[in-house]
Amino acid sequence: MTLRFAYNTNGAANHRLDDALQLIKAAGYDGVALTLDIHHLDPFAENWATEAGRVASLLERLELACVIETGARFLLDPTAKHEPTLVTADAAGRARRVGFLKRACEIGAMVSAEAVSFWAGVPKPGVDPEEARGWLRDGLSEVAAFAEEAGVVACLEPEPGMLIETLDDYAALSIPGLKLALDTGHCLVTGEREPAAAVREFADRIGTIAIEDMARGSHIHLPFGEGDMDVPGVLEALEEVGFGKLICVELSRESHRADVMIPQALDYLRNCRRPGPEGASGQETRRQV
Repeated sequence: MTLRFAYNTNGAANHRLDDALQLIKAAGYDGVALTLDIHHLDPFAENWATEAGRVASLLERLELACVIETGARFLLDPTAKHEPTLVTADAAGRARRVGFLKRACEIGAMVSAEAVSFWAGVPKPGVDPEEARGWLRDGLSEVAAFAEEAGVVACLEPEPGMLIETLDDYAALSIPGLKLALDTGHCLVTGEREPAAAVREFADRIGTIAIEDMARGSHIHLPFGEGDMDVPGVLEALEEVGFGKLICVELSRESHRADVMIPQALDYLRNCRRPGPEGASGQETRRQV
């Protein structure tokens, strides 16, 4: 089968959204992972619905499918990165996060997104872990139910250092309607599973997937060829399980050279395969990047 690739706009933060989408289309991607942010379809702007409709029309014109991402750093609080979260002690803060995720689902429905991806958050010192899990379950259940009614797929992403950190943490939740947002690089950080094994094991629960290179034990998103990711192995696993959704390249530290990285990443993925009878290899591809 033919795998479908997307590029995350958090790796094009120095570009206007329209320009980023044009670059992604010109490179040959099948879609975009749209990270809602202050400069990329701000979900709290007064004209958010009008802008969402405009972006939906642009995506349709460019023939780009979409996944909505919600990992913007300072969208909710300009003084604290990624805060508030679903495990913030302040109830009003948690409600603000839930409200944002519901808005993301609304936007997802408007742009015909394949999925809406989000994470749990990091409990602050002094927060009781069991109490935080209760807050999390309440928030996730509310968002998942809202997403189902809106007709979008809600996906939780296990994130290193957060309350839901591993795939087992996600599986233990068992929230109705909540799919998995699998970032294959995170498996290398936590050491829980090899990325390809994670794809095979959770194939029926994956709602969206991200790929990048990453060094074992270090949560830094790297360009392909600069870390320990077995990219050919992951792509083989995705083909094996018949994964037909977008595979989203997430290179959030590469915005300063997005013009180069957007096409380069896709070239790598398209040419990245294990050694064949003629000797082509993923290692050779690495040396070209």
